Amino acid sequence: MSYSILIQPSGLRFTAQAGRSLLRAAEDAGVVLPSSCRNGTCRTCLCQVSEGVVAHTIEWPGVTREERAEGWILPCVAEARSDVVLEAPLAASFGD
Repeated sequence: MSYSILIQPSGLRFTAQAGRSLLRAAEDAGVVLPSSCRNGTCRTCLCQVSEGVVAHTIEWPGVTREERAEGWILPCVAEARSDVVLEAPLAASFGD
């Protein structure tokens, strides 16, 4: 199963396979999202889901309960469970 991911405001799109983190799926497609630790603690990749459903793959990612309620996620440890729209102003394509 795969899901369509739209990054706003850039309009970049990629496909995320089930079981693949959003960060890795973006990289596979040539989309650069800010990242550092890749284990859910540094918050460098923090972005917001405006549409769709994602699930964190670790029990306690570095987002607060309040942030989660507002749609904030860490794509390094999150997977799509539906088509998703992410608000990630610093996203770019590898060629940019």
